[in-house]
Amino acid sequence: MSLESFREETRAWLEENCPESMRTPMPADETPHPGRRATFKNPETKVWLDRMAEKGWTVPLWPKEYGGGSLSIEEAAILQEEMARINARKPLFGGMGTTMIGPALLEYGTEEQKKEHLTNICNGNIWWCQGYSEPNSGSDLASLQTKAVLDGDEYTINGSKIWTSGADHADWIYCLVRTDFEASKHDGITFILFDIGQPSVTVKPIKLISGQSPFCETFFNDAKALRQNVIGEVNKGWTVAKRLLQYERTSIGGGMGGVTGVGSTIPQRTMADDAVDRIGAVDGKLADSALRSDITQHIMDNKSFALTVHRNTEESLSTQAPTFASSMFKLYGTEQNKNRYELMLRITGTDSLGWEGSEFSDADLGTTREWLRSKANSIEGGTTEVQYNIIAKRVLGLPD
Repeated sequence: MSLESFREETRAWLEENCPESMRTPMPADETPHPGRRATFKNPETKVWLDRMAEKGWTVPLWPKEYGGGSLSIEEAAILQEEMARINARKPLFGGMGTTMIGPALLEYGTEEQKKEHLTNICNGNIWWCQGYSEPNSGSDLASLQTKAVLDGDEYTINGSKIWTSGADHADWIYCLVRTDFEASKHDGITFILFDIGQPSVTVKPIKLISGQSPFCETFFNDAKALRQNVIGEVNKGWTVAKRLLQYERTSIGGGMGGVTGVGSTIPQRTMADDAVDRIGAVDGKLADSALRSDITQHIMDNKSFALTVHRNTEESLSTQAPTFASSMFKLYGTEQNKNRYELMLRITGTDSLGWEGSEFSDADLGTTREWLRSKANSIEGGTTEVQYNIIAKRVLGLPD
């Protein structure tokens, strides 16, 4: 099928199958949390998810045999463009299944593991979270101490994790555990999957400066994990962990299509239009020339970055795996998103200083919270300083 024919068919299918309420910006209180404890404030959110999952378009680049669409990179880009044309919401908004553990399973999982987990990710049946950082093992992740002891066909896990985003909604966790305390700290780590709905797992949300609680502390008190759910080799989990971080950083950096707002639930409406509405125009141009210049530069940087990410995706299509360049994308995407919210605050002025109250619009209150949330972008997925080190060593080849 030609790309022109694919576009026509995609456009027709979306027009017929995308509910009208799914062609509007995603309100924060309608953000879906699929999985076993699924909550859909708007019933059409589930309808849209099911239709896209049946089509294989929740994860269009994945193979059909695992629930994906087997689309080419060009076809996936067309799908993204056609969804944007009608302002269609993402059927699976957020979640670590499609962007992190799913790609890692495609690369490192056994056939049995792929069949068990990937389709459940594509259709939203299982929601995932990440068990990496610990209270005393943040940037020095390899010093983790959560312990797993093998007894027959299952491991018993004790310890705790922190910053486990979405754990309070998740069904399963992919987790780094120490299985050999005699080995060097980068060895003796195993990458394992297990159900966190068991009574031996306790999850406590952490309230952030933005007022939201997407991060959690997670405690394991004799939690159980089947031996068959070890990904890769026992005691060699650091290899899988590093690769998954590359997938995470690529996702934070903007994925295939460029920057979309890291962690944001606010639609990408044009800042220029909003600025003109609030500040006014002279001769058809934004009255504030300095702000106009900064917005223009941001838009140009976004376009350039999106093209760079897209080119890198095409170049790595044969392996479907990211490279150390993912650190460059994460670093730049993070700064772009933080800059975006700084510009939005300049546009909204004193309207961005509210926390609550009827004198502030929901959009302005959301901008304030998202601006605060954006400050975490330079920490999550590996700090900015860590990315600089990776770029210096692995991309530029500089000496230690």
